[in-house]
Amino acid sequence: MGFGGRVRFHRERAGMTREVLAGRIGKSTAWLKAVESGRLQQQPRLPILLQLAEALRIRNLADLTGDQSMPVRMFTGPGHPALDAVRQAVNALPLAPQGTVQPLTHLRARLDAAWRARHASPDHRTTLGALLPDLIRDAQLAAALYRGEPRRQALALLAETYGLAQMFLAYQPAADLLWRVAERAMLAAQESDDALALACAVWFLGQAHRDAGDFDAARQVNEDGIRVIEPRIDSAGVELLAMRGALSFELAFTAARVGQAGDAWRHWEDAAQIAERLPAGYYQPWTSFSRVVMDAHAVTVAVELHQGGESARQAQRAVYAPIPSRPRRGRHLIEVARAHFLQRDQGAVMHALEMAYEAAPETIRYNGYARRMTLELAETGPAELRTRARVLAGNIELMV
Repeated sequence: MGFGGRVRFHRERAGMTREVLAGRIGKSTAWLKAVESGRLQQQPRLPILLQLAEALRIRNLADLTGDQSMPVRMFTGPGHPALDAVRQAVNALPLAPQGTVQPLTHLRARLDAAWRARHASPDHRTTLGALLPDLIRDAQLAAALYRGEPRRQALALLAETYGLAQMFLAYQPAADLLWRVAERAMLAAQESDDALALACAVWFLGQAHRDAGDFDAARQVNEDGIRVIEPRIDSAGVELLAMRGALSFELAFTAARVGQAGDAWRHWEDAAQIAERLPAGYYQPWTSFSRVVMDAHAVTVAVELHQGGESARQAQRAVYAPIPSRPRRGRHLIEVARAHFLQRDQGAVMHALEMAYEAAPETIRYNGYARRMTLELAETGPAELRTRARVLAGNIELMV
């Protein structure tokens, strides 16, 4: 299969028309048809290849080019040194449980501390990599040994622990392990009969489906989760209300990914109205849902819809949003960079990427969008930006 055939294969697998894909990369439908039919035999230059890979959610550029000499890690994050230890902890299920079980209050305190450490750390994967193996083992053991109501509480804690593990695993070369923790979190949450744990597991599972390109499944799991928790919101605390808002935004994100602008902004508005019902300084540790994050969410929706002017306007308004979590702030700044990338404002892209690196180096190091934008600036950007881009590329272990 030649280059054009590969483009067509991945486009059809993603469920995109030629018009949609061409629009996302700033080309005409006639140009894309010529590429796919083989009439344009010369392979596009790197910037267009990177845009195609991003639009088609291709992690390995060789899947498009057929050139296996270009390493995967140039476009995806490297595996963290703690990945094997986390994998071993997840896989070591206590089939014959024995040992000293932790008090549930102790496990709760450790889990809360792990969330706080994640949000405060510029290198949050390194922080989590040191905490997760023991936390996973202890949570699994508690769920296996407790009985009755304590067991249901332990299962809720285990589901949340798996969610924290998914934060560590995101954007790493460990898709099998990410799916394992996402599905185990859902099973544990269902068995716990805890509405908050279930909502949390739904949020993480929906993200796994969307990142895998199964948008229908992502939408369905979020809608099902909302239906289950909706009757309990009025009698529950602020955390469940926040989860309802977070799930609404996930619907907005998924709609934006498939180009449904009306649905995307409608769900965003629903989430924004829920955010206004939260206390002013509230910030949910699992999802980052809060009043302060809604402007950042607006940037993401506009970027995913490829609304260049709107995304730039939202980015300009939200670039300095006081998001208290360093990794979440870093991710937001990458979205700001993507907004400027749509407008071909390369200086603003570079500035946003440098700000993202300052906020959270590990966030940008593992983010495929950031790596692609950095590589393009380093290779084909204006001369006055290339030096800065190459410094950043070295810092995020891109130029190998």
